[in-house]
Amino acid sequence: MVEERPVEAVTGEQGELFPDASLPDELVGYRGPAACQIAGITYRQLDYWARTKLVAPSIRTAHGSGSQRLYSFKDLLVLKIVKRLLDTGVSLQNIRFAVEHLRDRGVRDLAKVTLFSDGTTVYECTSPEEIVDLLQGGQGVFGIAVSGAMQEISGTIHEFPAERADGGEIEHTVPDELAQRRDARRTG
Repeated sequence: MVEERPVEAVTGEQGELFPDASLPDELVGYRGPAACQIAGITYRQLDYWARTKLVAPSIRTAHGSGSQRLYSFKDLLVLKIVKRLLDTGVSLQNIRFAVEHLRDRGVRDLAKVTLFSDGTTVYECTSPEEIVDLLQGGQGVFGIAVSGAMQEISGTIHEFPAERADGGEIEHTVPDELAQRRDARRTG
């Protein structure tokens, strides 16, 4: 169960993850196979979570045989968080509750959240004080920094084919020097 607390916009906590111009385009999405690779899940998990509405694609849902789901950046982030929570033993019921809570937030708000769990309950912490209070309970907990998952996804997302829901062209940005070096090292 995620504790619901109002999010206070405190500057300097984790800073802006995406500058205004580089926020993920809400019409750009990724098909199922790419979403699976980005989030580190199987297609069977993706399909089950979509059918049970745990994480349904927000850009385009499947409409019968042969149609393709299209997952947004935020959907990919939630998929990755669900995977991490499952890997640590949190029940699907508690994950559903946490996902419902995360769904109400924008991408900017998500970057300020750290999720903690004791394996049973999922807690949301938005300030260092909340984290300290939670850890003082003496019980073992693990944390998922949502901004870390966002950075991980945004670092690998460009390697996968994307498409716009409106059929328009996707602007391909020129990779920076560091990205070019990484690509060169990977290809040998």
